[in-house]
Amino acid sequence: MATMMNKLRAAPVAGLAAVLIAIPAFGHHSIALQYDMTREITISGRIVEMEWRNPHSWLSVEVEGEAGRPEMWRVEFGGANSLYRRGWRQDDLPVGAAVTIHGLPSRDGSRQIEGDEVTLEDGRSLFSGSGPNQ
Repeated sequence: MATMMNKLRAAPVAGLAAVLIAIPAFGHHSIALQYDMTREITISGRIVEMEWRNPHSWLSVEVEGEAGRPEMWRVEFGGANSLYRRGWRQDDLPVGAAVTIHGLPSRDGSRQIEGDEVTLEDGRSLFSGSGPNQ
């Protein structure tokens, strides 16, 4: 009888554990939903801010737009942990540094990119591993 009671108590706990494990899977999305996988874009500008976050890191870059007016672009990368494992370091992306970024443009035409490569002033390249060919 005690074995049956233990099983009855364990069932709700196992069910709750299964739900909690599955919840993060709902939050993950394909980059193809937000970015145009058929085109590529390259921008150059100066770093305004780098947000080292999980699950996605963000780089804000001021780019000279049409008629010489500055435009703010946002570049999305994988999480900070992923970038760190690929060799990225905070010192590589200081505010004011000139960078060239290659990636996928936003589907909605906004100034947003899924970045796959950042070329620094000294010629080094940082790869994010999130582009379509990575």
